Amino acid sequence: MAELNAGLIGSNIQRTRLPFALKALCDFNNIDFSFELIDTALIDDFDFIRCVEERISSGWTGVTVTHPYKTAAADFVGKLTYAPSNMGASNTLVFNGSTSSADVTAYNTDYTGFVAAWDAVLGMRKPGKVAMAGAGGVSRAIAIALIENGAEQLAIWDLQFERAQDVARIADPTGERAFAIPMDQSSTYIQVANGLVNATALGMIQYPGMAFDAALIGTQGWAFDAVYTPIWTEFMGTAKAGGLECLTGFNLFKHMAVRTFQTYTGVAVNPADADRAIDPLIEGI
Repeated sequence: MAELNAGLIGSNIQRTRLPFALKALCDFNNIDFSFELIDTALIDDFDFIRCVEERISSGWTGVTVTHPYKTAAADFVGKLTYAPSNMGASNTLVFNGSTSSADVTAYNTDYTGFVAAWDAVLGMRKPGKVAMAGAGGVSRAIAIALIENGAEQLAIWDLQFERAQDVARIADPTGERAFAIPMDQSSTYIQVANGLVNATALGMIQYPGMAFDAALIGTQGWAFDAVYTPIWTEFMGTAKAGGLECLTGFNLFKHMAVRTFQTYTGVAVNPADADRAIDPLIEGI
């Protein structure tokens, strides 16, 4: 029987649903599955490079990486596969059956997952003018994907202005379409936006609230929330009530999980199988 032996490296990751999604996909494809959560919030003096090298030596298939190690993962390999080289962030390292770090391949399935989720939910819609709150986590992948998909304008703000500048520069080095704005100017861009993106932690169970003034939501055409626990955050609920087409964090999670599975195993996933395997996880979120 084929085997997928992997794990997730990140801080405060106990609520992740990724192992359940990968196991469901493995069960559908008769693949033996084992997965370890490496929660660095519980590990003193954690060393990312040492951790990855130990897993390579142990014969793992690979490792998934989340906050705050995606940049370190990209640096570990030096270049990404199937993702823009300037992204500088990886969430999936595949070891390719080797015991040498030189043979590791880095991917960003946040990026490929967002592209697939957009196609599945919003289809041929173009982003238009976008207002994006937050410049951490998956923001690089989202920003690059939106610019590549033809966003006319991408205004980004964050508690740390320099982070917003970094994401804008990565998404659009020319600065013609993507740019950072001070938080106190966000309402101006929200009101003229065609789409709204929440790339902050606001909306998560432990971080209630939303990054947008509810009174400004309703004139746009679409909204995306990177948060998927819960799926219908206050932001998503307000956007839906305002008539916006909603791309939820669960949509991204599902397509990211599928692409992570495919990246690890090389096995293609039928969309109907993905729905049957992963959609039932909604009940646990």
